[in-house]
Amino acid sequence: MSQEAKSIDVALIGGGIMSATLGALIKQLQPDWSIQIFERLGDTALESSNPWNNAGTGHSALCELNYTPEKPDGSIEISSAVKVNEQFQLSRQFWTYLVGKHLLPDPQAFINPVPHMSFVWGADNVAYLRKRQEALKDHPLFSGMEFSEDPAVIRSWAPVMIPGRKKSQPIAATRIDVGTDVDFGALTHGLLHYLTENGAVLKLEQRVTGLRREKDGLWRLAVRHEVGGTPEAVHARFVFVGAGGGALTLLQKSGIAEAKGFGGFPVSGEFLRTDNPDVVARHKAKVYGKAAVGSPPMSVPHLDTRIVDGQASLMFGPYAGFNTKFLKHGSWFDLFATIRPHNLVPMLAAGASNLGLVKYLIGQLIARKSTKFKALQEFMPTADPKDWYPITAGQRVQVIKKDAKKGGVLQFGTEVITSADGSIAGLLGASPGASTAVPIMLDVLERCFPDRIAEWTPTLKKMVPTWGKKLSDDPKLAKKTLDLTMKALEIA
Repeated sequence: MSQEAKSIDVALIGGGIMSATLGALIKQLQPDWSIQIFERLGDTALESSNPWNNAGTGHSALCELNYTPEKPDGSIEISSAVKVNEQFQLSRQFWTYLVGKHLLPDPQAFINPVPHMSFVWGADNVAYLRKRQEALKDHPLFSGMEFSEDPAVIRSWAPVMIPGRKKSQPIAATRIDVGTDVDFGALTHGLLHYLTENGAVLKLEQRVTGLRREKDGLWRLAVRHEVGGTPEAVHARFVFVGAGGGALTLLQKSGIAEAKGFGGFPVSGEFLRTDNPDVVARHKAKVYGKAAVGSPPMSVPHLDTRIVDGQASLMFGPYAGFNTKFLKHGSWFDLFATIRPHNLVPMLAAGASNLGLVKYLIGQLIARKSTKFKALQEFMPTADPKDWYPITAGQRVQVIKKDAKKGGVLQFGTEVITSADGSIAGLLGASPGASTAVPIMLDVLERCFPDRIAEWTPTLKKMVPTWGKKLSDDPKLAKKTLDLTMKALEIA
């Protein structure tokens, strides 16, 4: 893959955590390859990777109840939780490797220890949480999870959640102290700094408006300068479209057959935030509740400690909404611009089968401010509106894809799309996204460079030692890996 005149080896579209992660992996594997990153905004990590546009839990399913649904027979399904936790451990291992090589010099700039809790009220929910605890407590990746129905114990874990609550209300919580808060914006900046210090070129305020495969096999990127300048063409041997909500449009423009049938459903949102030091000091945890019926997984209510630029704040939400933008800094025409004959039926079918979600979004849109604030007071009964202010959350685009039986389904999660020859790949979808960036990008490498994986495997194993293994099958390896990454990332 030698570089030719006026061509580059790798083009990364979008300056977020996905492009930064893939770029860092490739730079370690092939330091001689030329890499350019194209970002249409004036800085990187301003969309979904921005710390105030996501929950920053370091999704490991320690507290997110949507990953452990109750089955019809009353038992708890933990496979999704285990999978997400396994994936997050791969991300932590790669960050550990980079910290050890001093390529990410300060882990506390992007990751900090914050206990993860689940909190529920009502007899049925208490029974559910008790069963969830029983299903997870002996699993090597969930070791140390505590359960309590005692208000005094829960108050010791999260002091703001008990005062003002009715004593007759059944409540329960779980807590695990190995949880983290991750600033994916800071992590993105750190990864991109490493890349640009080692030969990669970051091009800000440059929008990729088109993708076309040339006869010589190269991809031609049409690039428009957002502030002055003239349009230009860039030729690349491999293209990754990590543009968040903007990825679908570009994949459609590429013309690859693999992108046909996909659509997107945008979901916007809002959080409440407080920086009041007296309030912030009384709560150090990420506390997740149960999602409302019909709501998307990203709408699970949670009261979070966030640590951004060394400063702690609290954030509650999200309050779901709807608009037709695919990006926070996008266009109102984004949704309509992606409608094609090949995805119209899947989109209509997905909409018809998700009327509960539509009803939920309408309810959120028409809800009064006082009604929304009561949702916070269900977690923190003594919350004072004067201490909190709204912030706009990041825009998410849920994947719609063809389905042989239903015509189309709305998929929660991420979807990697690659061309048959592996010369282009893109990522669609949302949560758990950023937390699983490393395993997702390892998947991209396997699918797009099958002829090089054998050669790369020794280096990949150094960077991500348990890649290809399941920690859940080896308790000793799980403990060793968790202890190693916690110590290296200073979250022990």
